[in-house]
Amino acid sequence: MLLEFLYSKIHRATVTDANLNYVGSITIDKNIIKKANISEGQKVDILNINNGERFQTYVIAGEAGKKDFCLNGAAARKAQIGDKIIICAYALMTPEEAQSFKPSVVQIDEDNNII
Repeated sequence: MLLEFLYSKIHRATVTDANLNYVGSITIDKNIIKKANISEGQKVDILNINNGERFQTYVIAGEAGKKDFCLNGAAARKAQIGDKIIICAYALMTPEEAQSFKPSVVQIDEDNNII
């Protein structure tokens, strides 16, 4: 049997932009998604620490080094610039695989730098 477990997490990023007139997704600095082992196009959950919103979207790789976290399309209604968010990705694993698997956790500081 396969169960869904946390695969990767980007913790306490700050939303830098919200672009309503875009076809949906979250744009994240390419360096940060690489460090978190998240792929472009991968489905993620976004958890907004400021307002409690939880929603799903997919990742678009942003320009490396810009430290962008931009919510696009309908997701732009779920957070405001300056909100703190957590981005979670999941993977299907057997219970045995999950026992030894360690998710990637990337901590982000106030300026969207990797800690």
